[in-house]
Amino acid sequence: MRKNNLKRSTETDSHPRTLVEGAYLQVRRDIIEGRLAPGEKLRVEHLKDRYGIGAGTMREALALLLSDVLVVAEGQRGFHVAPISLADLEDLTNTRVLLETNALRQSIKNGDDEWEAGLVARFHKLSNSEERLGNAANGVREWEDRNCSFHEALTAACDSRWQRYLIGLLYRQSERYRHLAITSKSMTRDVHAEHTAIMEAALKRDAEHACRALEQHIRLTVDSIRLLTPTSTMANKSA
Repeated sequence: MRKNNLKRSTETDSHPRTLVEGAYLQVRRDIIEGRLAPGEKLRVEHLKDRYGIGAGTMREALALLLSDVLVVAEGQRGFHVAPISLADLEDLTNTRVLLETNALRQSIKNGDDEWEAGLVARFHKLSNSEERLGNAANGVREWEDRNCSFHEALTAACDSRWQRYLIGLLYRQSERYRHLAITSKSMTRDVHAEHTAIMEAALKRDAEHACRALEQHIRLTVDSIRLLTPTSTMANKSA
């Protein structure tokens, strides 16, 4: 099985190696959870005090967030939190489906016993998180981390390093929308059943069924966001 070289950057990496990484993870989490709103101006002089770090460290952290496309730079206007919108989510989702289903097909074709074992292990950890998932921030964060690990395991045997990298980038971009859908409870869905269907089809090497289940799973987040009212958090915070 080919190893996934993609480095995930989430707050559940509980021991950041540098001050810059620690600042990056804190700001990223505040963007994901809406404490830094879409479109909000990010002033280094304010942020450094908020997070208790130096201006240089904060600028480096913002540069990392630029690469995640969670922060945008507008010439002389400085840094802003990237906006969100239904159109952006639909574009993001279409691209995720295209890349992830293709990578899953390759992974099912190439995957060996080690790939299967890794998939089962990550599914088990994710299932445990799903049983205790609630609105508490720590519960949502744990679930998000394990959900990411499960999705990585699905495509871990894909040949293409670039596909895996781009899938990881798109996954991180979609986290804001998933967090909004989960915390707003805008749609009732059995996420555990969705994950089970994907895993079982993948283990049976039924690529067609697995890819259909994965596509439906990814697109249901769009359906959840569509159910939010015009006065929702998303509508108010989109730029």
